[in-house]
Amino acid sequence: MLTDAFIWFAADMAAETNANWVAFWTAGPNSLSAHLYTDRIREAIGVKEVNARMEETLGFISGMEKMRVKDTQEGVVFGTLDSVFSNTLRQMGLALPRASAVFINSFEELDPTLTDNLKSEFKRYLNIGPLALSSSPSQTETTVQDPHGCLAWIEKRSPASVAYISFGSVMTPPLGELVAIAQGLESSKVPFVWSLKEKSMVHLPKGFLDRTREQGIVVPWAPQVELLKHEATGVFVTHGGWNSVLESVSGGVPMICRPFFGDQRLNGRAVEVVWEIGMTITDGVFTKDGFEKCLDRVLVQDDGKKMKGNAEKLKEQAHEAVSLKGSSFQNFKGLLEAVVNVKV
Repeated sequence: MLTDAFIWFAADMAAETNANWVAFWTAGPNSLSAHLYTDRIREAIGVKEVNARMEETLGFISGMEKMRVKDTQEGVVFGTLDSVFSNTLRQMGLALPRASAVFINSFEELDPTLTDNLKSEFKRYLNIGPLALSSSPSQTETTVQDPHGCLAWIEKRSPASVAYISFGSVMTPPLGELVAIAQGLESSKVPFVWSLKEKSMVHLPKGFLDRTREQGIVVPWAPQVELLKHEATGVFVTHGGWNSVLESVSGGVPMICRPFFGDQRLNGRAVEVVWEIGMTITDGVFTKDGFEKCLDRVLVQDDGKKMKGNAEKLKEQAHEAVSLKGSSFQNFKGLLEAVVNVKV
């Protein structure tokens, strides 16, 4: 029985039918750990005292020593703890150790301490990613969908010079922040590809698209994986969703993160202080000056060169992980065994 990890009651269904339960966690290992250890976090921090302890780190969880209480997802130790969603995630954390295997879109070398700890908690814990590398067909087999000409545009730009901006298919920054992004881009003169929903383009500053016509392009959709692989992309401005973060890691591209909800704060924190391949936006929200300083730091300053070097190292490890002798390839074989193995 293979399910999304959210379907925690599959543990009972599998037991009743004498089947194996194999669970897929679609986000990263930090968020998985936060749900696995929800009760421990609540006991250690105290749900009534949490507001005074938001800056404290989770040093009592192996691999999460640099994560702060305020980085965790809503519903773990702050927010509405008795909501249906929070209770579902807590039940999931309690049920997952019963699964025959838990697998995740990541690679062991990205978070070795977290990996070792989660292996000790689950019967089998399998990193099989990055899936963007292991499943993407070669250019000779398929034509990349690029209806707005992003790849042709970026082909003319210098290496590591372009800011690619996208906040995923769900989130759009508030109106004031959209304006600040546009103003920061225009003032910085940084070349850019901005993937922005058409309905939001009307909120851009008057004349922005005309004034930046030579500097960048704003499109309703962009081929993200291909852009992040391109040598001209120098920074990814992102909400910090797990798939986006892992695609940026796979491309060796530093990030500027603006988290909104869920696991995005944990991911942004890992980008900044664990892997040191980027930063979170100054003061948590976009301002013109703050964004311009972030772009300068990542694309120009020595600090940014260090981020780029660290990102390139992780990119190499990601590609090695999905090679024939890599950890993710071997784990995928383990996943196949867990799925097809008949329980007797």
